[in-house]
Amino acid sequence: MAFLPSGDLLATERKGTVNLIDAEGNISRIFALDNVLQAGESGLHGIAIHPDFENNRFVYLYYTYRGNGDNTQNRVSRFRFDGETFTEERIIVDAIPGAIFHDGGRIKFGPDKNLYITTGDAQNPSQAQDTTTLAGKILRVTDTGQAAPGNPFGNLVYTFGHRNPQGLAWDDTGRLWATEHGRSGIQSGLDEVNIIEAGKNYGWPTIQGDQTREGMVGPAANSGPAKTWAPAGAAITGGSLFFGGLRGEAVYEAILDGGRVAEVKEHYKGQYGRIREVITGPDGRLYITTSNRDGRGNPAADDDRIVSIKYN
Repeated sequence: MAFLPSGDLLATERKGTVNLIDAEGNISRIFALDNVLQAGESGLHGIAIHPDFENNRFVYLYYTYRGNGDNTQNRVSRFRFDGETFTEERIIVDAIPGAIFHDGGRIKFGPDKNLYITTGDAQNPSQAQDTTTLAGKILRVTDTGQAAPGNPFGNLVYTFGHRNPQGLAWDDTGRLWATEHGRSGIQSGLDEVNIIEAGKNYGWPTIQGDQTREGMVGPAANSGPAKTWAPAGAAITGGSLFFGGLRGEAVYEAILDGGRVAEVKEHYKGQYGRIREVITGPDGRLYITTSNRDGRGNPAADDDRIVSIKYN
């Protein structure tokens, strides 16, 4: 989801459609990608509005497609929103390794006006430790897809050692926080909240949870080995990082104290089911999306939904 300067809301669906929701809650399907690959966790993911949207009308999408040799890949494309639909696709970052699982997919412009992109390890953990590949990373690019000035490795990579990073949010000091999925399967848990700093190695797959290794950074908070958040989108407001829980089926609040997490609280546990995205609206409220029709939830008759909630 992303709010336009007008107050209208743009929301993506994994099957490739983009909807516009006006202030009265009216929904219009304004665009559909014809080459999106939807399978497992892949499909149309993140959306971002250019910081100078009112002048250039640029909107960015992250989506999965079938690449050369039938390989699953992801890309970020820029479009122009003419008020009715998206036109003039320009691919700005291409051939991000993809898979049926672990595709990352969140994109957000930072305070520096560069675009930050989360990518998963595409089920190949070794890629996360290779700074020459785009998988298992947080990328930082200009609005045209070039390596942002000052990137630590001279390419698009900003940080590495990630399994499947999801939410991105900046606090009022400009510090970047990210949520990340920990291990899955029988041994789930060890989901993460990280402070993101240029050039740092966040350890996957070498360390997890509270483990340490020289040259690697552990999380500011993790769910522990017995609890799973499956964290998704994130937003910071009121001194807290709020993030959605998919398997956790809650809105989580990480109370921030400078560069540390003082406490993690649960809100709306089980009330809405799987929660995918969390953003702050122009009215100061939190907006969340449910993800109960993704094959892993128990959808209600009115799922999936966008819900406006209070955070205090």
